[in-house]
Amino acid sequence: MFKIRAAVVAIAAALAAGSAGATTLRLVCGSSGIDQNSCESAAKAWAQKTGNQVEFVSMPNNSSEALALYEQLLSSGSDKLDVLQIDTVWPGILAGQLVDLKPYLKDRIADYFPSAIANDTVGGKLVAVPWYIDTGMLYYRKDLLEKYHMKVPASWEELTATARKIQDAERAAGDEKMWGYVWQGRAYEGLTCDALEWVSSYNGGSIIDAQGHVTIDNPGAAKALETASKWVGTITPKAVLNYGEEEARGVFQSGDAVFMRNWPYVWSIANKDGSPVKGKIGVAPLPKGGADGQQAAALGGWHLAVSRYSPNPKLAADLVLYLSSAEVEKQRAVDASFNPTIPSLYKDKDVLKANPFMADMLPTFSTAVARPSTVAGTKYNQVSNQFWNAAHDVLSGSAGASAALARLAASLQRLAPNGEWH
Repeated sequence: MFKIRAAVVAIAAALAAGSAGATTLRLVCGSSGIDQNSCESAAKAWAQKTGNQVEFVSMPNNSSEALALYEQLLSSGSDKLDVLQIDTVWPGILAGQLVDLKPYLKDRIADYFPSAIANDTVGGKLVAVPWYIDTGMLYYRKDLLEKYHMKVPASWEELTATARKIQDAERAAGDEKMWGYVWQGRAYEGLTCDALEWVSSYNGGSIIDAQGHVTIDNPGAAKALETASKWVGTITPKAVLNYGEEEARGVFQSGDAVFMRNWPYVWSIANKDGSPVKGKIGVAPLPKGGADGQQAAALGGWHLAVSRYSPNPKLAADLVLYLSSAEVEKQRAVDASFNPTIPSLYKDKDVLKANPFMADMLPTFSTAVARPSTVAGTKYNQVSNQFWNAAHDVLSGSAGASAALARLAASLQRLAPNGEWH
């Protein structure tokens, strides 16, 4: 049984004004760390400005457990939550329990990345507002590329060749731990992100398209998984089949990999004092799939939503608008490297001073590939589970790509409500 832990934060301005007219909103910030601290600080500022109070609700660190708790509370019509922080793949799952924020956001909708707004739009309703954005990124060792006079690879084929050349040369020079490329290969949501990037980069679509058609069984998708499977045991350790984000970061940050696929959060950690690769790393968009392919990065991040059962939906929407404002998103970017969901902030001098890589990543954030969570709705978790398992079977060598994708497509078709996705 999950438990909610809440701490009421007394806001001086609200207390000074007395209880008359003051309303308490219950807000879910990040589960821990700098995300939670930054969110709470901004919410306190809103409370001071408006004369209201905010009660912070702590959720489980595990995102699957947090989603389960949200579903439990919302399905019961609980009024214990007003403003929720939700994962980028949850809008379709929770849409029926969330307030349409379009009437509140109005003209500001155009300020955000279109892909993020599209992700949060379900059945024509804007059920969440982008809070911060993540996409997959290619990290590389600047010093090693310079040492061997190599360029940042533009395609997966170039990455394969470059990674192999540098890996072999470093091993010949005595660094037997060196690998060419590390990424997330465990059978979990992280592999869904990695594999979707490969598939999309080879023009293989997005598993289920926006019209509800299952599209994963195609030559481009097969080529993508075949390409990745050849990395395992050559430029990538076989242990990658059990790597998540942190395992990949551990190898790369220890200085034992030339390239790594990971999320933006790694930048600030890998450049901290004491990191073996501090000052030696660069960031670039993920490569495209062959000469006719495209660069593709999975859309990640978190969003803010208002519970349909909030006693104060208008005030809750006002808090969401404040937290997702350019002012607050800029502060979070400068203080904690959270990637803004407002494109104009990627030209802000203070943001770029704190995060130089963000200037080059704007095109990636603008064209990020969304997982099919909106079209799959409440069945997204089942869709993703089947996709990552099919990809893992190919990567481990237990199935061929074409056969695995044909079986996946048939299974997804059977899973679709009434035989079709909407």
